Amino acid sequence: MMNMLEEAIVYATVMHQGKVRKFGGRPFILHPMEVAQILSTMTDDMEVIAAGILHDVVEDTDGTLDEIEKRFGERVARLVDSESEDEYPGEDRSATWQRRKEGSLLSLRKSRDVGVKMLWLADKLSNLRSLSQTYSEQGEAMWSSLHQGDPERQLWYYKSVAKALELSLNRTGAFKELVKHINFIWPGTFDSEKGGYKEYREVSVEGCELIGRGAKGEVYRYDDELVIKVFNQNNLFQDVERETALSRRAFVLGVPTAISFGIVAVGERYGAMYELVDSETLSAFIAREPKRVGEYASLMADLARQIHSVEVGEDDVFPEARERVQEYIRGGVAYEDERLAKRCMDLVGSLPDRNTLVHGDFHTNNVFMMKDEPLLIDMDRVSYGHPIIELSDLYYFYVVLGEDDPSVVENFMGFSYETSKRFFDSFLRCYLGTDDEDRLREVTEKAMLLCCTRMIRKVRRSGSMSEGSRAIIERCLQRIDDLTRRLDTLEF
Repeated sequence: MMNMLEEAIVYATVMHQGKVRKFGGRPFILHPMEVAQILSTMTDDMEVIAAGILHDVVEDTDGTLDEIEKRFGERVARLVDSESEDEYPGEDRSATWQRRKEGSLLSLRKSRDVGVKMLWLADKLSNLRSLSQTYSEQGEAMWSSLHQGDPERQLWYYKSVAKALELSLNRTGAFKELVKHINFIWPGTFDSEKGGYKEYREVSVEGCELIGRGAKGEVYRYDDELVIKVFNQNNLFQDVERETALSRRAFVLGVPTAISFGIVAVGERYGAMYELVDSETLSAFIAREPKRVGEYASLMADLARQIHSVEVGEDDVFPEARERVQEYIRGGVAYEDERLAKRCMDLVGSLPDRNTLVHGDFHTNNVFMMKDEPLLIDMDRVSYGHPIIELSDLYYFYVVLGEDDPSVVENFMGFSYETSKRFFDSFLRCYLGTDDEDRLREVTEKAMLLCCTRMIRKVRRSGSMSEGSRAIIERCLQRIDDLTRRLDTLEF
């Protein structure tokens, strides 16, 4: 009687019979067999290795997940599913390349199964071995043979995969080889340290109080003196080191910033430790005393003006904030309506060049009060540009995110959605120094336009296209259409 691997080999061979690889014309079955061999260098888990043999059956043959589950079990089917991209019947595969890759990357980032990550690493390494060989023979002519012929888009994909796998698997020879091939095809993508593992002290936040949450991770009170910001799983140690470097530079420029004094490993994630004695987030103060929301909004407005008074020099390494907004448009509106995307791009592109510092993730979860003084954390999005981008971020966090489900804001901020909306209203009045309703409406509409581009991208990246998700996108598109017809500038 055959064991699981023998049966998987026979089944995959039959299903892929007659198929050949794009480059070299070799029998297709050699690819899944190579994936299985790579997996065997990382694990002796037969289900993971079997999934490597079967991983292309659903995507490239008429085999189904149901049949794989009946033959090989639920876990093997789930592993295969993690490697099977969404299909768009009736559409050319070149046209759907970006959507397919974004959807599959989202599944990879969300997965906590190391078997899924091993399977991805083995598959992409096998593909890159083939690409490297072909690139050494054909050079740039190779790209014209692929569904995605833009080498920069291909780099984006493989670099994204490497980032998603790095913390879990960068001690493996397979990961080091993956990096080597990426650097061969796209020289200089990763520095020489990328293929090595960087050891950090391991700590646990189990039982620690969650005191803040941001786009990049959560903040925990570790003890009376220390807090730890635990980054999301797809952040590399280079990302954490970059944020701490940006924090130091912002501090030198005069921004009241908490400086991390060390990076730690927290399970399969990285963390940055801060000495914040007897400190709490501004969100905690608002939650405790919502009647004083106007005072706290005024404090945030003063802090925003302080940040926006700082001018970035030519030697600073901060990115331009406008690029982030343009990425929202490309990753959302452009997929829905290229005409509207162009209008958005034109408005964003016409913003006056400013070397004003912008925090990029400015909300009350990222402001700690220590001895009545505010200190900022979460500096990975510090950039330079027009303050309307910062105001749009605030409007997004405190108003737009809760329009369909107020609990989203309430869970994020820790206080009611009504308090959240009052906070933004008070903040804007204090920041602009006016109670003129027409002036407030003008700036809010400009912030709303940018928020809508961000929301569309958020919904699309969630991978959910439910009726509710579609309604959010349609509402945002309608608002963008209306606002881009009426607005001739985002300046205020």
